[in-house]
Amino acid sequence: MTAPNWTTDGKNWPNAAASRFVTAAGLKWHVQVMGQGPVALLLHGTGAATHSWRDMMPLLAEHFTVVAPDLPGHGFTSAIPRATPRAVAAAVAGLTAELGLAPALTVGHSAGAAIALTMVQHGLAPPRAVVSLGGALLPFPGMAGRLFPTMARMLFVNPFMPELFALRARVPGEIPAFLARSTGSRIDAAGMMFYERLLKTSGHIAGALALMAHWDLESLEKAMPEITLPVLLAHGANDKTIPAKTAGSVARRLPDGRPLILPGLGHLAHEEAPADHAVLILDFARQTGIVA
Repeated sequence: MTAPNWTTDGKNWPNAAASRFVTAAGLKWHVQVMGQGPVALLLHGTGAATHSWRDMMPLLAEHFTVVAPDLPGHGFTSAIPRATPRAVAAAVAGLTAELGLAPALTVGHSAGAAIALTMVQHGLAPPRAVVSLGGALLPFPGMAGRLFPTMARMLFVNPFMPELFALRARVPGEIPAFLARSTGSRIDAAGMMFYERLLKTSGHIAGALALMAHWDLESLEKAMPEITLPVLLAHGANDKTIPAKTAGSVARRLPDGRPLILPGLGHLAHEEAPADHAVLILDFARQTGIVA
């Protein structure tokens, strides 16, 4: 199995000047740190990496110290033995402790939003507020909730599957078609290039499968009424991965959930409209007293 290599796959990586490699919580992390001010921790979604924040991160760095890691098994960060939401949350908390950068605001996209709220649930480097972007925050309903993790687990334990997925990803046009079909987003050529680069490596795919195979949000759903900090739930109206109505469903479970539907955008809304997302995050940080 071949993991992404910084020397080759990291060539021309977005915001590479902010990249560093840190050992924390038993893992070797690729993390980017830039800016000054209250700490904003950015957690990407399944199958992505720090490139997901490529355009938004410098904008946020004008107001925050931005910390953006590749999650375990993704990008250039080593894999975790069992990638449950709580285990990943604990590992991320260990990274922030090693950096000495406790978050005031955590921003999570998709699965990263679930990791962010799991950190709050278990008191793991909890921030003062959370922003969920297209958050995958509820268990799949009914039979899908039982079948999806089981199928992902079967793929994960098969040592040939990541290689087969990587081979498929090398077919010209496969990744752009897949992302358009599965997310409802249209991202720029630079962003597509980095998705293609990562998804052609079996190690990165194995990391994504590991997260899906151990995905369990029932505990988080039950804990939502006790998560009292402000949570902004921004969601693209055209999201084909997680229905936009999820934002309202989660908001009703949280004491201070604030849904915001973004017209014309898909699951990768923050990559489609990074400047708009930087503004809404800054406005929310001001509303919650994190920045003046």
